Amino acid sequence: MSRRRPPQEGDLSELPAISYVWQTPIRRPRPAEWEAPDAAAPGQLTPAMRGKLERIVKRAPEVMVKITGRTKSVEHLSSHLEYITRSGELAGETEQGALLAGRVGLKDLQSRWADDAALDDRRRRDGSLSINIILSMPPGTDPVAVKDAARALAIETFSGNHDFVFVQHLEDKHPHVHLTVRSLGYNGKRLNPRKADLQVWRERFAGELRLRGIVAEATPRRTRGRVRKADRGTVLALRKREITPYVDRRAREEVLREAREGTGEDRPWEKQIRGRQEAIRRRYLDYASELERSGQAPDHALARQIREFVRGMPAIETRRHALRKELAEFAESRRRDMAREIEPARRADVEKDEKGK
Repeated sequence: MSRRRPPQEGDLSELPAISYVWQTPIRRPRPAEWEAPDAAAPGQLTPAMRGKLERIVKRAPEVMVKITGRTKSVEHLSSHLEYITRSGELAGETEQGALLAGRVGLKDLQSRWADDAALDDRRRRDGSLSINIILSMPPGTDPVAVKDAARALAIETFSGNHDFVFVQHLEDKHPHVHLTVRSLGYNGKRLNPRKADLQVWRERFAGELRLRGIVAEATPRRTRGRVRKADRGTVLALRKREITPYVDRRAREEVLREAREGTGEDRPWEKQIRGRQEAIRRRYLDYASELERSGQAPDHALARQIREFVRGMPAIETRRHALRKELAEFAESRRRDMAREIEPARRADVEKDEKGK
């Protein structure tokens, strides 16, 4: 039996119009609970949909699930395991629930995974031995709930087909868990996560946190009015060291060239982003108006929250727009500075001329 496809962007006939705002730009393996229409009233919000909308407009903390890298050699894998366990100082937990404490536990895990890797004669030279994942929440989140949610996600997602180990780190202000999963599954297939998989993992992690009393969400950026991707860690690290990354230099050079040539029109993809964001914000406001007509106090309260949420959305601004704005502000600042420098000299000349008369 073929699996029913979830409604795609622009095909929301079975779902309430407001559901457009949290539609992901990627196709997930299976529909989420808030993508299932009410069979009795397809155009109405289900409790799952309303709960998601309420969390969004109340700005529930967003989970972070990120692939930080892949190990491609036994030495690299051993080094990574040593890093996440702080050389055995932090206990790791495996897919079997076993705790690996101290140097002995670390060495045992390194040895076992190294032996398994040596038997994997089908792996390409550049093939990965493990996928390294980090699961994180904002400061102040209960670290016990974060660890329990990470464990539940790992068991549901990988248990039964992949070895894994996870370790919680608490020295950072963001409580987070390092999860390392062996790429080769028991079925002989390799783990090769796509964007859709990452989104499912984010949603699963957020759901596990909610089961433990932690309000959390896993929405795409555009749901929150954000259009710019987060910068890579290497770029952020360079900026922190006051080194201008190559991508920044190149972007500024392009904006300067456009300013000189007068060719700063929006690109097709920028127009598409703007159109999508305008549609998302319109859906929010249209649904707020619909709630206001219901005559129900809870609906009126939600409508107010929606309008406040939309008012607080960031400007629809791509990186190129931001650089163009920065350049214009810099030019205006320079113009004002030059005017301030010229004005005293001009007054002095006027006074000199008047004295000479």
